[in-house]
Amino acid sequence: MKLKTSIAALGLAGLTAVATACSGADTGPAGGTARDVTQLELTPTTAAAAGAVDSVDWLLEDEPDSLDLDTQGGSAGRTVLTNVCERLYQLQPDMTVRPWLVDKATRPDPKTLVLTVRDGVTFHDGSAMTVDDVLFSLRRHADPDMSEADEFENVTSMKKTGAHEITVRFKEPDALFTKALAGDAGLVYQQKRVQEQGKDFGTPGQADACSGPYRLASWKSGDSVTLERYDGYWGDKPLTRKVVFRWAEDSAMVNALRTGAADGAYTDSVGTAAALDGKKGIDLHFGPSTATLDLIPTERGGLADPDIRKALSLSLDRAGIAKSGYGGLAQPWATPVGSGAWGYAKSVFTAAQKELTGAPASPTPADIARAKKLVQNAEHKPDGPIVIGTDSTQGRLVIANGVRAALQQIGLKAQIKTVPSAEYGEFYGDKSARADIDVLVADWYISKSDPVGFYDNGVSDDSNNWVGFHSTAYDAKVEQAKRTLDDAERAELVVDIQRRFTDAAVWIPVAQTPTALALSDKLTGPPASMAYLYHPWAASLGAKKG
Repeated sequence: MKLKTSIAALGLAGLTAVATACSGADTGPAGGTARDVTQLELTPTTAAAAGAVDSVDWLLEDEPDSLDLDTQGGSAGRTVLTNVCERLYQLQPDMTVRPWLVDKATRPDPKTLVLTVRDGVTFHDGSAMTVDDVLFSLRRHADPDMSEADEFENVTSMKKTGAHEITVRFKEPDALFTKALAGDAGLVYQQKRVQEQGKDFGTPGQADACSGPYRLASWKSGDSVTLERYDGYWGDKPLTRKVVFRWAEDSAMVNALRTGAADGAYTDSVGTAAALDGKKGIDLHFGPSTATLDLIPTERGGLADPDIRKALSLSLDRAGIAKSGYGGLAQPWATPVGSGAWGYAKSVFTAAQKELTGAPASPTPADIARAKKLVQNAEHKPDGPIVIGTDSTQGRLVIANGVRAALQQIGLKAQIKTVPSAEYGEFYGDKSARADIDVLVADWYISKSDPVGFYDNGVSDDSNNWVGFHSTAYDAKVEQAKRTLDDAERAELVVDIQRRFTDAAVWIPVAQTPTALALSDKLTGPPASMAYLYHPWAASLGAKKG
């Protein structure tokens, strides 16, 4: 899967309209009092479970399109499948990455990765997982017709080099490849079963081909997906015997959780979480995510001048937007990638974030004065109103109005262009669809816990660099970071890249949005972070009391 993507394109369900994968609608607070954004604490985990549970009813925002993530990735399918299928590496709740079905990994040289596959793992039919299954899976993911093919663009060969060993060779050192193996590029399938099922693999009525803590017991299209604990699992056995998934949107999800008809959900929608906040019988947990709300300047040119972009950033009331548009469940943020991307060197990235001054939570009179001076001295002032593109969902409308107010405050004209939610996703992938807007109110996240995965949006020839930012030094730094295997060295490079990106205001960050877990107050255990999309979260789910 692509390292970076708009939520409209990959769809953390509930944050935006459907594009190519999972989906939903972004809403603001549905009643209740907005939280103080300064008091929202993000924790990657919930308390450990102490007791067994026979069955749990879990809600998704929609039915999975497929359980073959190579052909139809989506957050609904991923939320289910991550408990069934395992990956070579595993994303942890704190967003770090560790070997999983890989027992050992070595790098004889910077362009070579040797993976020793874990012994003693069985698929759900009881047969042993072999190195041939792993190699088959990697080659399937790398197929140009599959969604993960881009993760293998730097790979020159993948070969079996021992009874439990695979050697991967690269054109250049690749710092992000093992992180890809903690995502869908690292899923391990049983070769025999995938080949037997052919085009039916991943569809209702088919058995899974995996080795995880749960097996797929049934998928009744239009009704439910049921997982049952796999008693032959090589790792720690789950406390919950069965997990039944059904799907509901917006108010139906809120009602099901409030009445106890459902035991839990990763809501992702800030509006759904706000509607559940403080309700009896429900615990809300908020965890780190890579997701952010951003303003993306377009090719049209109203924000072509970097001084105009900087002025807008300085004058934007992020705290007000977070409170009125997102119930206080979004946090004003100075970079366009969320803290869930800090899968290493967290202290370095935390300190670097605090040093950025171009995106204040609430602008001071000095910020406004500085912004007005930037506008006054700008080389290219916009000829007409700056057009702000959005749809009619509450959160994005609040941002759009905040942008208009900020522009007017610094002496610039602005207007809002609102399109139906069904058309909103076209802004991201179709240049002609955004031809009449100067800036897009956007949602964005990356699928790996490494900020360098975001910052290639600013590379000169990148398809997401709409405003045409060009810096040879920036491009070289990003390429260097992607090839730097040492975490500390890469973090230093990323901080420099981040400074260059924000100094040029290539994108204008607004806020980071957390992962939201709504859980019956009798249950605990699963991660609260974005890791739930790639981590077997149900395996740690259980009762609070023994």
